[in-house]
Amino acid sequence: GLINVGKGGENKPCLVRLEYLPKGRNKNAKPLVLVGKTMTYDTGGLSLKINNGMRGMKRDKDGGCAVFGAMHAIATVIQPKRPVVGIMVAAENSISDEAYRPDDVITFRNGVSAEITNTDAEGRLVLADGLCWACEKEDPAAVIDMATLTGGVVVALGSTFAGMWCDDDALRAKVQAASDLSGERVWRLPLHEEYRDM
Repeated sequence: GLINVGKGGENKPCLVRLEYLPKGRNKNAKPLVLVGKTMTYDTGGLSLKINNGMRGMKRDKDGGCAVFGAMHAIATVIQPKRPVVGIMVAAENSISDEAYRPDDVITFRNGVSAEITNTDAEGRLVLADGLCWACEKEDPAAVIDMATLTGGVVVALGSTFAGMWCDDDALRAKVQAASDLSGERVWRLPLHEEYRDM
């Protein structure tokens, strides 16, 4: 996903991994893993954004920037007693003769394949590889994924709340408590099986 999305850009795509290890005996504990969508620019690729749709797409890296900022705070201020790994999946979704196309079929690192129907759905492709990496290589206690992923969430919630999907009630409660404490508001969105068919 990451390689294919980034093929059309002048700068090669990359997966950036940051690691915080606490001092003492907990350094071998399972880490919390933060994964951030880091699209340095999103033109929409060959499914080119129209009108003013490209304006502001330098902000499509905000998920990765949030991971970077969190890792800085974790290492310098918070210094938790457990390991934390930050993963930024970075690419530019651009147009060139190398760019991936609608109708391409790509295979992710875990062997799952997907047919591309719209190259402006690039975020879920790069995140899929970041999430595969997190689960396969990091043996995480939990994974938190941060992304500017879909305008549909902005339509539903505006810019007041971030959409949150979580299938672990204990983790969801911790994220909600952190949200309440920080003022960075989240709103739980449904993860029902019926959505898979949609």
